[in-house]
Amino acid sequence: MPERRNQDRPGAPDRRTFPRPPLWLNLLLLILGIGGALYARRHREEVSAQFSHVITEEARTPDDVKAIKDQLADMDLSQGQLEKELEGRMKLAASLKTEDFYLSVDTRAHKLRFMYAKTVLRDADVQLGESRTIAAGNEHWTFIPVKGAFPVQSKIVDYAWTIPPWVYAMNGQTPPPNPPTITGGLGKYVLFLPNGYVIHTPPSPDSPLKGPKPGSIMVSEDVLNAIWPRIHPGMQVYIY
Repeated sequence: MPERRNQDRPGAPDRRTFPRPPLWLNLLLLILGIGGALYARRHREEVSAQFSHVITEEARTPDDVKAIKDQLADMDLSQGQLEKELEGRMKLAASLKTEDFYLSVDTRAHKLRFMYAKTVLRDADVQLGESRTIAAGNEHWTFIPVKGAFPVQSKIVDYAWTIPPWVYAMNGQTPPPNPPTITGGLGKYVLFLPNGYVIHTPPSPDSPLKGPKPGSIMVSEDVLNAIWPRIHPGMQVYIY
């Protein structure tokens, strides 16, 4: 076994030893390091939780938004019309991520679709009531096709419709002093939306209204009958 020398060697480099840190200091540094790591992790989790909805929206909407922009680019729309189109389409895109029933009306394709999330359960052709202003003497009525997202306010079968004066004016007739009330005058099935707009089936033969109500939407009776049990007040309707 070699003998250990205690004396300095001539010409050898100077070896200096540093005092070892006390145990309490090592423990303090270790605790501070662990605490800093845990704080950083917690901070990252809080930030992620706070902005998770933003990250999720950005991750899931680019394709939807691009498709909407491409479709709107093909339309000749005023600023107001563009806002309504965009509102309806963006809300429809958001509804595709939900787990609920809703109706969508594509006014370009003339299609009504009964949807559950992204699944089309039923689709059908629709007739769109045209935009028009009806005048009779000093009175006039303006009907503008509706766009956007709306809740169903009520649903009625065999609605007893008191014929309004504008129907007679539209047909070039003078309204009678006591307008009649006709069951099914707007159709056997009627969905009422805000501001007087409706989705209805063809009016009864006794009704002076022939075809869709101006500014509103008409769909065949068998289609609305098939989905009627699933429709409820508050259900969303997206018209775009």
